[in-house]
Amino acid sequence: MNVILLLAPFSVLLGLIAVAAFVWTLRAGQYEDMKGAAERVLLDEQDPLDPGPDETSRPLDPTTPPA
Repeated sequence: MNVILLLAPFSVLLGLIAVAAFVWTLRAGQYEDMKGAAERVLLDEQDPLDPGPDETSRPLDPTTPPA
């Protein structure tokens, strides 16, 4: 019986903390663009710092003279 008197207020406090954290995330805008974030994972975007494959990144053929 004494354990219930200890755990009941603790569980109410834990629930209030969870609700406060949820309200905080709502005000911070965490749920603003759910569809965009889901589709952004599927896009194959090139890294802006990586120039990607082009003429300068091809391995040189030893039989051709340099241009």
